[in-house]
Amino acid sequence: MIEQKKIGLFFGSFNPIHKGHTNLATYIREILSFQEIWFVVSPQNPLKENDLLCDTLRLRMVEIAIKEDENFYACDVEFDLPKPNYTVKTLQFLREKYPNFDFSLIIGADNLQIFKKWYQWETILSHHTLIVYPRDGIDFEHLKKIYPQAVFLDKAPQFLISATQIRQHIDEKDFVSKWLHEEVYKFIKNNKLYYK
Repeated sequence: MIEQKKIGLFFGSFNPIHKGHTNLATYIREILSFQEIWFVVSPQNPLKENDLLCDTLRLRMVEIAIKEDENFYACDVEFDLPKPNYTVKTLQFLREKYPNFDFSLIIGADNLQIFKKWYQWETILSHHTLIVYPRDGIDFEHLKKIYPQAVFLDKAPQFLISATQIRQHIDEKDFVSKWLHEEVYKFIKNNKLYYK
């Protein structure tokens, strides 16, 4: 029997990707022994109003941010799938394309809190392990009772920064450079991204 390759799927708009994303992914890969973490760049979230930078620019920033880690992969699978991008459909596509891969879904506790609003959420649970990291102000213990089959990372680091905050302060170099990888910051600056 072929041993399945363990892959963690970290979905996000990554608008832009920042050190909170990559540091969390590093922690999860090491603590759960994933062979790889795939950063799945989402063109559109059906549950959110989206004002996103174009797909290819966000993907390029992910590629830049993770290029030194051979265990990270920038994934554009959703770019060519039908819109809106329902996670269940993406996961089905990946299972069919990579039958020897064991895909787990990495989500924040804030997303788990609204998980039953996701399209065909029961199907996701039946095929994939949920890896849940804490988010500020979300009751982890309550969620554990609702989703006992999920893996809750109580000790995962929390980064009190958001891509929204970074976009709002993009012209404040001291603030932004703490949270963005140097080459990503240069890419944003050189391409005049997010500047008002």
